[in-house]
Amino acid sequence: MNVEPLNSDLYNEALSLGITEIILSFSGGSDEGYLDISMSPYDCDNKTHRDFSDKVEAWAWKKYEYSGAGDGDNYGDDIIYNLVEKRVYLKEWHMARVDADLGSIPLEKE
Repeated sequence: MNVEPLNSDLYNEALSLGITEIILSFSGGSDEGYLDISMSPYDCDNKTHRDFSDKVEAWAWKKYEYSGAGDGDNYGDDIIYNLVEKRVYLKEWHMARVDADLGSIPLEKE
């Protein structure tokens, strides 16, 4: 996944709110993309923080256009904008089917 530069207005607003980290957690796999926004620190009772989170979400969907297309196995990408370090950290994850051989038993008939 390519990292998009953080919008400078969002960057400045985050700093003014005391936010030091913005985390975009995308997930998909069944042809639908999802996005969870996390921030640090974040006060869910603070309307200003909630409004800012909504702005970040709108910007992220526009910039990343994450489709979530896949074969049914869940996967995701986390993009962590660290405003203090001025670095972006990337993580990806996926889930896959793992078969375990449990042996066999004799076939019984009724």
